Amino acid sequence: MNTEPSLSVVVCAYTLDRWEDLQAAITSVQSQHRPPDDVVLVVDHCPELQRLAGRMLHGVLVLPNQQHKGLSGARNTGVEAAVGDVVAFLDDDATAHPSWTDRLLSDYRDPRVVGVGGLVVPWWETDRPAWFPPEFDWVVGCSYRGLPEQPAPVRNFIGANMSFRKDALHAAGGFRTDLGRVGTRPLGCEETELCLRITSRRPDAVLLYDPSAAVRHRVPAARATWSYFRSRCYAEGLSKALVARYSNRSAALSSERAYLKSTIPRAFREALHPGRPAPARTALALALGVCATALGYAVGSVRARRLAVPAPAEPAYRAPVKGSPV
Repeated sequence: MNTEPSLSVVVCAYTLDRWEDLQAAITSVQSQHRPPDDVVLVVDHCPELQRLAGRMLHGVLVLPNQQHKGLSGARNTGVEAAVGDVVAFLDDDATAHPSWTDRLLSDYRDPRVVGVGGLVVPWWETDRPAWFPPEFDWVVGCSYRGLPEQPAPVRNFIGANMSFRKDALHAAGGFRTDLGRVGTRPLGCEETELCLRITSRRPDAVLLYDPSAAVRHRVPAARATWSYFRSRCYAEGLSKALVARYSNRSAALSSERAYLKSTIPRAFREALHPGRPAPARTALALALGVCATALGYAVGSVRARRLAVPAPAEPAYRAPVKGSPV
């Protein structure tokens, strides 16, 4: 008996500036060894892009974001339109390896697995900066040194390459629309909050990171700068403060504690090893990244307390559930 679920792929886009990247992303999905059952493109409040995509992208359901402006609302719109048992998300500036869908779906043969995320490889427009530590590749939306190198359960996925059982998304309530990226604002962590909510509802659920399910993610030159590095780390801290407010604080910061205890000290030792390129600048980047993120978290925590940000019992979005076992 074939127990492999059906699959939908959702791609969200918001600007004409990444039209060529978007075309490449859609082509990579449609060229999979195991093509998805449907492809949904959700356009976030950009009518010109929606019209162009509707004319030029064949075999794709093109929809406007029907919820609040931003990536979370667009993703929720895509989930509601998707027909598959599993919904996979690919960034509009990423391309999937031809075996991506095969690898994702093979992991769902285990009924305990409610989500699968994969490797996100940076594709630098310019040469990778010598000072940029791989432990901070999350800054540019990619997998970073410290993640498992073999399939393993994780707390949360990287948004450029993740998938979930659709009934688990429905039962959890989808992505919070008061978290996450809107346009170029470098906030995030809506994926982390959703993953925490899924596993809090079902403690036996497995969120599996499988690096064999790989995508390549474009890193524009503007993100290879010290200023972007600093601002993105600060924004991550702000976002983590909200996640900690909305979720169990211990669970919300569990990965960060392990990262600071193990990954970062090892990175400092390696950065200062004789023969490494730009050792002083790499060490400076490590220190800057940690300090900027910590500062953002502290500021975000104070703001949350001052504004009395609640930890609501229900997320910002809820979809109808039809016979969900989750």
